[in-house]
Amino acid sequence: MTIETEIPLGSGIGAAGTQSWVSPSGRFAFGFYPEGEGFSIGVWLVIGTSRSIMWTANRDDPPVSGGSVVLTYGGSLQWIPANAGSQGKSISATSTPAASAGMLDTGNFVLFDMKKQVIWSTFSSPSDTLLPGQNLPPGSQLFSSVSDTNHATGKYRLFNQEDGNLVMYPVGAIDPDSSYWNTGTFGSGYLPTLSLDPNGTLWLFNQNSAYTDVLFLANRSSSNASPDIRQSFFHLTLGADGILRLYSLVFSGNGKAPITEVKWLQPSSDRCLVKGVCGPNSYCQVTANGETSCSCLPGFEFSIANQGCWRVQQIGGCANNDDIRMISTMVQVKNTSWSDNSYNVPPPTTSIEARKELCQSDCACEIAMFDSYCSKQMLPMRYGRMVPGSNMTLYVKVYTRDTRVVIRKKASKSASSVAMLISGAALAIFSIAVLSVSTLLCKNRQALRYTRPPQQQDFELDETIGIQSYSFHDLELSTDNFAEELGRGAYGTVFKGVLTSNNKDVAAKRLEKMAENGEREFHREVRAIARTHHRNLVCLLGFCNQGMYRLLVYEYMPNGSLADILFKSDAPPCWGNRLAIALDVARGLQYLHEEIEGPIIHCDIKPENILIDSSGVAKIADFGLAKLLMGNQTQTFTGIRGTRGYLAPEWSKNMAITVKADVYSYGIMLLEMISCKKNMQLKLAGEECNISEWAYEYVVSGEVMEVAAGEGVNQIELERMLRIAIWCTQNVPVTRPAMKSIVQMLEGSAEVRQPPPPASFSQSLG
Repeated sequence: MTIETEIPLGSGIGAAGTQSWVSPSGRFAFGFYPEGEGFSIGVWLVIGTSRSIMWTANRDDPPVSGGSVVLTYGGSLQWIPANAGSQGKSISATSTPAASAGMLDTGNFVLFDMKKQVIWSTFSSPSDTLLPGQNLPPGSQLFSSVSDTNHATGKYRLFNQEDGNLVMYPVGAIDPDSSYWNTGTFGSGYLPTLSLDPNGTLWLFNQNSAYTDVLFLANRSSSNASPDIRQSFFHLTLGADGILRLYSLVFSGNGKAPITEVKWLQPSSDRCLVKGVCGPNSYCQVTANGETSCSCLPGFEFSIANQGCWRVQQIGGCANNDDIRMISTMVQVKNTSWSDNSYNVPPPTTSIEARKELCQSDCACEIAMFDSYCSKQMLPMRYGRMVPGSNMTLYVKVYTRDTRVVIRKKASKSASSVAMLISGAALAIFSIAVLSVSTLLCKNRQALRYTRPPQQQDFELDETIGIQSYSFHDLELSTDNFAEELGRGAYGTVFKGVLTSNNKDVAAKRLEKMAENGEREFHREVRAIARTHHRNLVCLLGFCNQGMYRLLVYEYMPNGSLADILFKSDAPPCWGNRLAIALDVARGLQYLHEEIEGPIIHCDIKPENILIDSSGVAKIADFGLAKLLMGNQTQTFTGIRGTRGYLAPEWSKNMAITVKADVYSYGIMLLEMISCKKNMQLKLAGEECNISEWAYEYVVSGEVMEVAAGEGVNQIELERMLRIAIWCTQNVPVTRPAMKSIVQMLEGSAEVRQPPPPASFSQSLG
């Protein structure tokens, strides 16, 4: 066994005194190191009078002001604050009490049991660095630090995925488009482990087979080197800039500082290949000195927090302001590369000008992208970088105020007031005349029948909205007289259709339970729905408002609903797909709740309202219909809307409904996705508790794998999803997390604390 400095129970080190436990060779130390205005606790490599941090405990906690680290007589490793009134914090998490600890010469700080078996180690929970002899098994990750002096979780991560691929992403992203380097080892049938050998060889191996894949083969000729060279030391670190580097430190026997060399790095050719170097709507370029620089798109400027670029003129696109009109021009940007965030690919046209006009006439289109095809793009644009000679060209809408409209409106105010006086006088004269005629007719007892002129019900929507108005006859033809029913819900019935104009499959929803609002109110709400554009929302293509008929026409979703996948399939969907769908829905709800001017409360989140497109992307259906069909949302105190089993407690408590009602429904749905059990079916089967209580019991007992259906479930991800779901189903709305926080927790970029019992533990819906 590697020699270690043995640390008995009751031992301690203080920030103000003895600050570290040092390995026998003096090469590594564990303890307090200065960070910011206080101290952090970790392991470092001793380099003369300086140190290089290899591991940090509780890295996202703020630095401590002092105190001590103690291996307690109870067998736990804890930070104890200097102030007796403050609460300490555990550094290690073990089910078995430790009998001793040790700082090994490998850089691994460990806890031993009575049999000298390792029960916890820093090697088992790496931060941003892999040391020789340390492995990164499937499901494990390295997270970069914020900077060289701030070792909290940074912007990038290296993920050894359970599909066999080793991938680097920005923190918070899991979609393949966000990855910027990978080993290409997915689909091999193996689950390789990443390992760094003491000689500097970096390789992948499979524990149950002879499979190996060498990423970097060390030069072994160093054995013939000069005798004054004492030792070479290697470490693999994911830097704050998102680049993975294998470092070699050569220590000589003459007391000089070690010679540091980067032996291998990825990405190796261009630092701008690291996605997320520049924020939204900005692009990266490498300067003459090798550093990265970010530039904004035309018409954009850097945000105050320098987190990407935002429009100089905020009023534009689909926004409407009677006093301020915006005009837009298309500004060309060449020699860049971007992630494709297209929501529409128009048919090929004859000229670039015609293609630009397609974007100009669509208020949702912010950028026309030309590569091998033309596409309409919405903001934000992601992962931009300068690529000399690139075939990609952008045409960016740049908005300016049309001052002529403002001046014209101001000039017309005085004229309009005069016109109002004249009109008022004329109206008074006309009223007297009408009254005289009416009196005469009444005296003669002649019946006067008034026929209301036909109303124009097919109001023209703003052309910039980009949705089509259909007649009822059009939709009868498209749906073959509503022959194929796709589904039936609280708001109406959905039928399959094919548009005769372009042979495109659509879903036509015939609305029921209409609110008593007028034609203009109906069109206003349809406008609001049409202006919501997001990857995880079903797109509204058109509408019909003719006589008693009101229909909405949506894009067709060929893969059915989440309910079909969860409850009607022969086998549970794979775990990765369930996690991806959960994240898709969370992002869609975040957009509805937090990213548009007037938040939309869905009121009926459930698996039946989550539809899957041809690419497997989950999209929320029926958003906006609760308000469209049944009036004001935020002042609802009576009249439950939604589906039994997914309703938040406030629906039955005479409380105003907020976006947190959707959060509750999402939590119930998340538990159904995990278990592939319906909440109501579970209750009807004789269970004494609902699905959130049922899941919470397993979380408390530690038997979380009993909750999940199917094979290949990642226990770490499962525990995270269960905790999120139970937070979502809390009794008091304010204690439920916002959707933005839920997205961050699902992505793994935010901690998920242990939740209290769900709502139904303390009070059921009755």
